[in-house]
Amino acid sequence: MNRIIRTDRKREPFRDKLARLFPVSWRDTGVTAAILAAAVGVCLLLRLVDETDVYIALIFVLAVVLVSRYTDGYLYGLLTSLGGVICVNYIFTYPYFAFNFTISGYPLTFLVMLAVSIIVSTLTTQYKEQEKVKAEAEKEKMRGNLLRAVSHDIRTPLTSIVGGVNAILDSGDRLSEQTKKTLLGNIRDESQWLVGVVENLLSVTRISDNAASIKKELEAGEEVLSASVVKFQKRFPALRVEVTAPEELLMVPMDAILIEQVLINLMENAALHGVTTTCVRLSLTREGENAVFRVADDGQGIAREVLPHLFDGIFSHPPEGDSDQKRNMGIGLSVCKTIVQAHGGTMTASNPPEGGALFQFDLPLEEPKHEDKG
Repeated sequence: MNRIIRTDRKREPFRDKLARLFPVSWRDTGVTAAILAAAVGVCLLLRLVDETDVYIALIFVLAVVLVSRYTDGYLYGLLTSLGGVICVNYIFTYPYFAFNFTISGYPLTFLVMLAVSIIVSTLTTQYKEQEKVKAEAEKEKMRGNLLRAVSHDIRTPLTSIVGGVNAILDSGDRLSEQTKKTLLGNIRDESQWLVGVVENLLSVTRISDNAASIKKELEAGEEVLSASVVKFQKRFPALRVEVTAPEELLMVPMDAILIEQVLINLMENAALHGVTTTCVRLSLTREGENAVFRVADDGQGIAREVLPHLFDGIFSHPPEGDSDQKRNMGIGLSVCKTIVQAHGGTMTASNPPEGGALFQFDLPLEEPKHEDKG
């Protein structure tokens, strides 16, 4: 009985692995057929100007590389390898449009071409698989950093909240009204910060393992900027915010809620960690095929040793200063980078020559595409 159970457990992972390495889909079938047809068409066109056939094998090997690159698993690359050899023999080898493996030297040539094609297909697919594993490892690392940062960072505000409540409850009338007001103000500030942490975590849960699952809709970039500023100034009404947007309406494919969270995080980061910040400047521009968002401030800038680790989710300020300065700004920034990457964009941070800090991220302007795989 034990042997039967162990055998059943081994079969299921093997079937899963087989399905992963040799998936079948209508999309990949269409891509393979299109690339093979294009290779045949190119070879036929080239034969009109050059009757030699030295380039034909190379073109079909290139077709194998392209199919392996733009399809999933090993199946379609291997089918293209076999299909390329058949096409070369049937269409481009004398007698044309007939199979002939008897001409001297040709069987070895075809075998070598098939072997090279299969090797190229296998290596290309293995490279893609390694990249997927690497990407998954990076995601797991980011999740781990985020969880460590959150678990470490929420202790201070929770301790402050509990301490303030206990002081009010235990001391009663012995506390002056001003002291009570100060304690309640601290409790409010710490609670607001915890709400921000929860919103960041909820933003992360909206992003699945596949970035393509984000539901992008065409949104007016200027409206997203305005909505972010309104929410930000509810917490920081005294901080001046300047917004610059293009005259033409710029429609950007995005999840507006997530991108608003990115902008709010970046503005709050400028307010809390810029120390001397008096003004935050938001701008949106179109640069080529990307919409570029910038959040700049006139604060003290980013320490040089901090820049390489700014988005790791593990950076903490030194303990001096007020409670806000003790918090881990890496939580919000790592979430920001995760959201932007899930949209197919990139994010950078720098200290511009004019002073302060500058955060910049871009979002592709292409229309959202929905692909169905069989």
